[in-house]
Amino acid sequence: MKDRLLDILIPARQQHLVGFWDRLDDAGRRSLAEQIEAIDFDLIDRLYGHRDDQGDFRQMADRAGPPPAFRLNASANRFSPREARDRGTQAIAAGQLGVILVAGGQGTRLGFEHPKGMFPIGPVSGKSLFAIHVEKILAAGRRHGVRIPLYLMTSPATHDETVRFFTDHDRFGLAEEDLRVFCQGTMPVVDEATGKVLLDAPGRIVVSPDGHGGLLAALDQSGALDDVRRRGIRQLFYFQVDNPLVDVCSPEFVGYHLLSRSELSSQVVAKRDPLERVGNVVEVDGRLRVIEYSDLAEDVAERRHDDGSLSIWAGSIAVHVMDVAFLQRMTGTSDALPFHIARKKVSHVDPTGARVDPERPNAIKFERFIFDLLPSAADAIVVEIDPAEGFAPLKNAPGADIDTPEWVRARVVARHRCWLELAGAVVADGVAVEISPLFALDADELSGKIEPGTRVTEETYFC
Repeated sequence: MKDRLLDILIPARQQHLVGFWDRLDDAGRRSLAEQIEAIDFDLIDRLYGHRDDQGDFRQMADRAGPPPAFRLNASANRFSPREARDRGTQAIAAGQLGVILVAGGQGTRLGFEHPKGMFPIGPVSGKSLFAIHVEKILAAGRRHGVRIPLYLMTSPATHDETVRFFTDHDRFGLAEEDLRVFCQGTMPVVDEATGKVLLDAPGRIVVSPDGHGGLLAALDQSGALDDVRRRGIRQLFYFQVDNPLVDVCSPEFVGYHLLSRSELSSQVVAKRDPLERVGNVVEVDGRLRVIEYSDLAEDVAERRHDDGSLSIWAGSIAVHVMDVAFLQRMTGTSDALPFHIARKKVSHVDPTGARVDPERPNAIKFERFIFDLLPSAADAIVVEIDPAEGFAPLKNAPGADIDTPEWVRARVVARHRCWLELAGAVVADGVAVEISPLFALDADELSGKIEPGTRVTEETYFC
């Protein structure tokens, strides 16, 4: 077995991976062999060789302009919100929409050693991110008289615990056939100085998830894409697990996508600051692209129109609608999603087997981003939303200025307080309120369930 592996490793200059072969038992050797045989060493060699050739973002940014967009309160929009809602409602009611939820991250930064989707974010209910998202899907299905399937992508670090969590909670009400959980792929991690694949232990290679762009391959390889086609689904609503305010299956967003004949549409928020740490959705040479904040030169970020508004204004919030036919076409294109590199501190074992815990970045991780599909999509658009209505990402531990559990819960309370007040209720100052999607999916639905003049004087979960 070792000789067979060396036939693979020596041409790739990676023979150190079997340097501890004699220390391993039979099970350890079989495991290591499986790991080695799963690696495309030619790809790793190409990626490492081009590690400093990640594109000239400065040149691209110089040509960048604002994307084709549906802006908030803009009379120049091609279609009205009502037209969009009507078209989106028609498609959802016809059973043409499915949901993709990307949930590969852990809550480590929050001091929560579990999948982030399990984090109890409900300000009154204490419900998890997973529970809230699924209730929105169920409520949307109930409203439109259809069953909306959920395709849930995990990572190796979150997969098993996520599956158990959904099983233990009876899938939060989803029918078994309406939930498909699949795991994204991984890529080996290499030493930045040498390009050698790192070992986490004598018989275990260091790998990392291949990014949310791994969705394309994972959908196909897991059979989920076949299920999508079998069910007659034409569009997929994509979002990430950390945002409890996302308007899942938004008819208006779906409608703008369909009316524009877009293959891939993105929700954005207007940047509050030119240097805000978000991906910037721009148009370059007639195609939409995302330029990360770290790749956007300050003078480009500061560009303004004559009225003082930012030219590079659209901040990505990782919410998309995608045509299934487009995803299927891209699945058959080997270079549809390029790999990006990230330089990170990665612990590993050295050639003697001793543990190395670096103090500075020492390794390269390879990952793909789903937004890199934008340039390939026909008629791609962005749709601006009010962040108060649809964007409150849970990212930071308590003590940060924003995106903490306390900050997110406050945003949820503020949103639901607004709904109650629109329905004619009076909510006492400082009182926390939360509305289950199964009670009311939006302010209009809530208005039919709340008597005008209702007073809310203690924390209340409407469910």
